[in-house]
Amino acid sequence: MGRIKSGFTLIELLVVMTIIAILLTIAVPRYFGSIDKSREVALKQDLKVMRDAIDKYYGDNGSYPATLDDLVAKKYLREIPEDPITDSKTTWQIVPPPDGEGEGVYDVKSGAPGTAHDGTDYKDW
Repeated sequence: MGRIKSGFTLIELLVVMTIIAILLTIAVPRYFGSIDKSREVALKQDLKVMRDAIDKYYGDNGSYPATLDDLVAKKYLREIPEDPITDSKTTWQIVPPPDGEGEGVYDVKSGAPGTAHDGTDYKDW
């Protein structure tokens, strides 16, 4: 009696590898695109939270905070969030109040270079 050899042929393995490669070419770009979009959503949320804290600080104290650290010191924020695009807490851009409204942090913007998926610059958010 002859032995029956079990296993896969080279052709079968090549077909499976080709199918896996095709699936990866579809999935990988979507994966990285979704990561970028989630960072943009996180940036918008961080900006909204910090702007809300600045408004509450102004409402309670009658002046704008001198720095973002004042928002943390007075418990308006637990901590300064990390910019999800630059992965740094130090890239936030401080916008001073318009003329005649005092000094301090009137608004905050991202210091991230580049353009979002919607075509706007991160620095303009």
